[in-house]
Amino acid sequence: MAVYTDVSDEALQDFLADFAIGDLVSFRGIAEGVENTNFQLRTTEGDFILTLYEKRVNARELPWFLGLMQHLAREGVTCPQPVADRRGETLKTLAGRPAAITTFLPGVWPRTVRGEHCRPLGRALAQLHAAGRSYAPERANALGPTAWAPLLQSCAGGANTVQPGLQAELEQALARIVPAWPGHGGNPTLPRGQIHADLFPDNVFFLNHGVSGLIDFYFACTDYLAYDVAICLNAWCFQPDGAFNVTFARQMLLGYEEVRKLDEAECCAMPVLAQGAAMRFLLTRLYDWINTPADALVTPKNPLDYLKRLRFHLATQTVGGYGL
Repeated sequence: MAVYTDVSDEALQDFLADFAIGDLVSFRGIAEGVENTNFQLRTTEGDFILTLYEKRVNARELPWFLGLMQHLAREGVTCPQPVADRRGETLKTLAGRPAAITTFLPGVWPRTVRGEHCRPLGRALAQLHAAGRSYAPERANALGPTAWAPLLQSCAGGANTVQPGLQAELEQALARIVPAWPGHGGNPTLPRGQIHADLFPDNVFFLNHGVSGLIDFYFACTDYLAYDVAICLNAWCFQPDGAFNVTFARQMLLGYEEVRKLDEAECCAMPVLAQGAAMRFLLTRLYDWINTPADALVTPKNPLDYLKRLRFHLATQTVGGYGL
């Protein structure tokens, strides 16, 4: 979450007049993340999140995201729900941007990941995958393997300023990862479904030692379910010094398999899936590091954190290294 677009008091009041959510009490920007403009709204009826969609989110795909959240909630997954205006519309326009109001979830996200977070996280991820099975519309992963080389090329003018030799190192890694990707070049495919694709700690709320909600579905797509697991291995199972915590990984996988068992092909593919997940987030962080406006109320994330993870995955040859 972040703030890229300012919203005037007058524009906000006009926007909120279409909703039956009470009178405005407070309104503040949320500076975490790097994708959309987000504000926390407090009204006389409660707390809400106002999102203005920017950057990588295609406005034509927003009904898919909002529909997915509504579907997951009906299937028992706790996630933000779009709030309809007086005419029943959930997607509107504010300050020249597509905008929506969603419900506010209780709980806090873990600033420091501990082992006790990992098993509930694994269960919640598998529950999301199970609930998504009955959501028929599909959305291609716009940041899948075919997007990585063009994204790296778009960073060519700045990659080596972040770290000397980075451009060539990432090109070599891509030349290894993409040909080995499931479904490419005759490689076997894996079970597919609706995935979150961005389930980092700041997108998972905890309350009373359990997961109280999942947020920020705007990278969700239809892709390999095990790729979502690999994203979480990257996001939850590395220590601040860059070391992989296999105990965290085992706990996460135990929680996941309480709901959905990974099959043999998914386990065998985990090293390359983890490599690809590290590459995807390294590249988007690299792009943001180079291109985030200086006056944005946002702190870009250091892409070199994911370079350490990518190197680990490239050196990991067996699935046992992930606790499988």
